[in-house]
Amino acid sequence: MKRILFAFAILFICTTVVKAQDTVKNTAVPQAHFNELKHEFGNIPQGIPATTKFTFENKGKTPLVIETATATCGCTTPIYPKAPILPGKKGDIEVTYNAQAMGHFVKMVDVKFAQFNRPVNLVINGDVVEKSNK
Repeated sequence: MKRILFAFAILFICTTVVKAQDTVKNTAVPQAHFNELKHEFGNIPQGIPATTKFTFENKGKTPLVIETATATCGCTTPIYPKAPILPGKKGDIEVTYNAQAMGHFVKMVDVKFAQFNRPVNLVINGDVVEKSNK
């Protein structure tokens, strides 16, 4: 019985500590809020590149800096702002898929912000279909 009470006490203490850490919010760091993390192109004619923009906003209190935006393959090209995004301002990451290979595709772009340990993963997908001869 003592072991069970001890286990519950430890569990309660750990939960309280973790919850307390979650409620502390450091608003001094930049916060990137994207309008979407995944874009569905639908059907794309083969050989005609498709482009989308992922818009994000810096909701923090310091400038937001993108170190890199890296695609999973050479068929996908990201273009991102090199200048810092100031607090309250928006930026765009433009992602283009070259649509050379027929069939379904799922591609990712990893966006690494200078202030964050983990990248933000942006996803594009769709189907490349035969180009009509009209």
